[in-house]
Amino acid sequence: MTRSTSTMALASKPDLDVMKQVNRQFVTGVTVVTALDGETPRGLAVNAFSSISLDPATVMVCVQRTSSTHDCLFRASHLAINILSTDQLDVVGVFASKTEDKFKDVDWESGPFGSPLIARSSALMEVEIRERLQASTHTVFICRVVHAAVSELPPMVYGAGKFFDGGALAPLG
Repeated sequence: MTRSTSTMALASKPDLDVMKQVNRQFVTGVTVVTALDGETPRGLAVNAFSSISLDPATVMVCVQRTSSTHDCLFRASHLAINILSTDQLDVVGVFASKTEDKFKDVDWESGPFGSPLIARSSALMEVEIRERLQASTHTVFICRVVHAAVSELPPMVYGAGKFFDGGALAPLG
């Protein structure tokens, strides 16, 4: 392969189905990102979450701009990131759907800054949105953690199109 052929291969757009297969190989945690829209709680399932820094505690979440929850999150000063537990398959199903009132049958309470914190989560945090970066079809929210809590419940993880018990993973070596 010549250098120009190699460069051309790198510049071509990857096949959408291949990219879906590639992404399924990456195991992620399962989160529900929530915020208040006036007095109405809103939220959606998000797997594009990551810690950026421990000191100061900074995280990021990515949300597709066409999501019905996006504009609420974009206007908010704070949001919550609920890291789901293995006890919450019912919750992930609701928040991954297009259901209008996702909080109808979900137990939650307001965090210190008003963001909805979902009961039975493995861990949760409320964050102050510091930056909103536009990245193609998504907005990347860079956030400073202002409240965090952890439970004894094991986290739910997602990979290859399935949910797994994060507490039952077999260690390597």
